[in-house]
Amino acid sequence: MTDSPGRTSPGSSPSEETDKAAEAAEAAEAAQEGRPAQWAREQPPPGDWSTSAQGPPRQRRGTGERARAQTGPGPGHGDASGVPGRPGPQAGWQQAGRPQWGRPQAPQPGVIPLRPLQAGEIVEGAVRAMRIHWRAVLGISLTVAVGTQAVATVVDRLWDAGTPELDPFGGATPETPQELVGAIGNGLGGIGVAWLLSLVGSITAAALLTVIVSRAVLGRPVTAREAWRSARPQLGRMAGLMVLVPMLLIGVFAVGIVWGLLAAAAGAEQAGMSLTALGGLVAMVVATWLWIRYSLAAPALMLEKQGVAAAMQRSAKLVRGSWWRVFGIQLISILITALVSLMAQTVVLVFDVFVHGAGGQSVADATDWASLIEIGIAAVVSSALTLPVSAGMTALLYMDQRIRRESLDVELARSASEGK
Repeated sequence: MTDSPGRTSPGSSPSEETDKAAEAAEAAEAAQEGRPAQWAREQPPPGDWSTSAQGPPRQRRGTGERARAQTGPGPGHGDASGVPGRPGPQAGWQQAGRPQWGRPQAPQPGVIPLRPLQAGEIVEGAVRAMRIHWRAVLGISLTVAVGTQAVATVVDRLWDAGTPELDPFGGATPETPQELVGAIGNGLGGIGVAWLLSLVGSITAAALLTVIVSRAVLGRPVTAREAWRSARPQLGRMAGLMVLVPMLLIGVFAVGIVWGLLAAAAGAEQAGMSLTALGGLVAMVVATWLWIRYSLAAPALMLEKQGVAAAMQRSAKLVRGSWWRVFGIQLISILITALVSLMAQTVVLVFDVFVHGAGGQSVADATDWASLIEIGIAAVVSSALTLPVSAGMTALLYMDQRIRRESLDVELARSASEGK
């Protein structure tokens, strides 16, 4: 046989003086090893190469195997790997229809990657937004905290001075039911004023910070003035939402305990107390469920320009099926807020001990101007740090739920690319 250049016939010798004895020995050895007599001893691994003699070697996992696992076994093959009796790669690296090898990385134009988030990524994203846009964030939170706390401190001081009958450390004690009712009314009035001031601050801060976080997700700069311009048309609706939801929760508690109070007033004190405790427990469970159900209404109202009722319905739709997850993340937000507040109060307490000695001030001086100012400073520091984190986590949780349910990440990626 005449050989073509660069080609050798398998199993044959290029010389005509081939040793027949050597060929016989080779054939016998091949038969003992269980391979064809004309095959080379060193064979390529069966799982890493194509079964076609003319085709290129098969690529590694993450390219060719991933495509074959998605389309199923090819014609004439025992399984997805192309080797009879050998398990294919589909069960090992494809799960729930989504390939686990070679998955492209999610784009991240801003503070979070545009994909479903974990709880830690939501906290980290809120802190990152606060750090990147610290001028606008701290400007808003400090302004709101200082303004509301300054008015609250003045109201506390003047209200306490005007109601000495409620002072348990030397003030006059109410002697008649009318005086007691009047004293309780004055006390509730002070609490109501403080709550109203806190509500105004919370509405303003939550609205502005939600706008800032939404811009931070897209990687766009924003100032406090721009945030105010964007949030101002929705502040009235935001106020309605922030009043309606707490009143709804208060109404749930009132319905839960009123039956026990009525029973106690009718003379069945023991049964009334038990019924009040049971009703309060049930009311707490229902109120918690409602709070989580409507916890995403504020960002829905601000970012989708919704009305109050529509925003509450939107929140209920986004929370449905993920109540426990939303509850866990909101609980983390509350724990962070409580921890920061405790740290601020501890610093103020240490400062008070340093200034007034180990004994501190007397309890009777707890409502003087110095003590109220110290408490106010602690509240300002706490609010300036916790308001951005709380509002940011709620806004990011809202976006995460929309990414999971509505593929918001695609729209956000497109908006980020168009804004560049």
